[in-house]
Amino acid sequence: MKTVLLAPLDPVHDVGLKMIRRALENAGHKTILLQPDLAPEEIVESALENQVDCVLLGRTLGYGTAEAAARFVDLADASGLRDRVLLGIGGMAIRPELAAELGFDGGFGPGTTPEEAVAFVEGRTYKTQVRRVLRQRADFWSSFTYEYRHREIGRLLDKIARDFLVWAEGKSSPAVERAAVRREILRQGPSATLTGRYARLCNGPAAEFYRTGTLPPKVRELAGEELQAISEYAAQSEAAALGQTLRHTRSKPYVFAQYGTGCLSMDVAHIKICEAWGADGVVHFDPSWGARTEGLIDGYFSQEGDGTVITWQNLAKIKSSLSPATIWQVRAHRGLNTPETVLLAGEAGAHMTKINIAYGSLGGGTDPARLGVDGLAAMRYAAEYGLAYDIVTNEELCGVPAYKALAGMLIGLQIGRVLGGRPVMQPLFCYSPEAMIHGLMADNYVDYNLAKIMTLRSIIDAPIWPGAPIGFMTHTEDRVQSSLTTALHAVLASSLEVEAISIASSDEAYSGGPIISGSRVDTLRAVKDAFRFFGQTSVKPTEAAQILTGELTRKIETTLRMVAEIGFIESLYRGFLGSPEDGAYPGRNGRDTIWQSESLI
Repeated sequence: MKTVLLAPLDPVHDVGLKMIRRALENAGHKTILLQPDLAPEEIVESALENQVDCVLLGRTLGYGTAEAAARFVDLADASGLRDRVLLGIGGMAIRPELAAELGFDGGFGPGTTPEEAVAFVEGRTYKTQVRRVLRQRADFWSSFTYEYRHREIGRLLDKIARDFLVWAEGKSSPAVERAAVRREILRQGPSATLTGRYARLCNGPAAEFYRTGTLPPKVRELAGEELQAISEYAAQSEAAALGQTLRHTRSKPYVFAQYGTGCLSMDVAHIKICEAWGADGVVHFDPSWGARTEGLIDGYFSQEGDGTVITWQNLAKIKSSLSPATIWQVRAHRGLNTPETVLLAGEAGAHMTKINIAYGSLGGGTDPARLGVDGLAAMRYAAEYGLAYDIVTNEELCGVPAYKALAGMLIGLQIGRVLGGRPVMQPLFCYSPEAMIHGLMADNYVDYNLAKIMTLRSIIDAPIWPGAPIGFMTHTEDRVQSSLTTALHAVLASSLEVEAISIASSDEAYSGGPIISGSRVDTLRAVKDAFRFFGQTSVKPTEAAQILTGELTRKIETTLRMVAEIGFIESLYRGFLGSPEDGAYPGRNGRDTIWQSESLI
């Protein structure tokens, strides 16, 4: 048993010393706790009178720390206390290097545990007890019935979906045929015949790649040493990860972070950082140029630009770097390579993808008829591979009213259900152009976002994942502000008990270049702290939320009635699901490239 004197070297702060005192007494030691605001002479005098074995000082205030601590050591030396007593100092103002420089036997900074102080008193080496949390990969989409609570909307959606399938019957496109060839290549191995068939279905950079070996601009092939370094970094990061979670006392929402730096090394680094800080899933973003040209290149590649090149090899390398608990989504919803991307995602072992005919047609630049054919093929692949997929309403960012965007999303959902898929609804939590123009968020950001969730839940029992990401268009170039608005939207999502959310890095919208790891951590920590702050409490809406819910539901039903009369694809051309006046324009990429075909995937 040791006799330990604990004394604040501060006017007021002694909470940490009280916690250490309790740990020492539980370990069988005798303690003496002095009051705050004592002079160093008084502390030394008490230590001598009580013949203690150890003195532990606490210092929280930052000013004058070195001077006060040095004065105590000088007095301890002069009195003879220093020769026979163990001296330690800790607290918010202390660093081990400072304590050693001043002559203390031990120094303990922020984050020191009571157990570490006990080990110091007992003269033994303290071994940090690493508490690893066993994370398990979530499956938040399989427990829903997909039953319609709004019978009339359900009836309209079923008619629209089945009419669409009749319209699409027998239609094919270069993307559909490429996906079929790609499957043969993956199953049989590459050959001159298969590669030639594939190349004839390409144009632009992909066609040039297969014809001459020329890479797209600003794209380079990765060397063997780089690939090995990526694998080694991923393994080291995985071994060091503690498996923490962002959630506090709620079981959801699951949190996704998006990546797509263009560089595999940076992607893996960002993924491992997100995993280490508790993200449940990551989303692979593809380059925008890849959505506008026919065909995908083949190999390991990095590029200078938005998104990471979609190839089988790149996806396989990403997959091998993931923690087993991480949900992996490969998005494929908006361009001319949609079916093949879903095929590659399934073959690479992804858990989710992203398919959206309405947004891709109205805000993603792809011809509605072409994306209708391609989206159908993609949904079939998703069902075959067991890939869940979200259907986002990003056309809201173009100015499309929420009711039109939600109607388009519900149509995609019903088509997916008819095909046996597991679609996930992804309404935006954002300050949309519609909200700005009509003052729908003049008082708060809660009511209208909440109304979208209430509307969808009143229509169907299906998973909801606000994303793309939450807080879109509330962020600024200030990292603190962006982290804060993300955290507030995350709390709203938690309060509504949605299944998942997507979050952005605090510098994502305004980075002007590569996103830095510190910005990732900013947002992840802000979300975690917000979940901790609110716990099981809820965000309370005003009466306006209920009014908005009724309006959204009525307008969705009216929109679906119009779509049911002329068909899904024609409605996209004619503006029923987003017009030029709204800010949506039917895409041109891939126009006039579909044909009737007897072959079905």
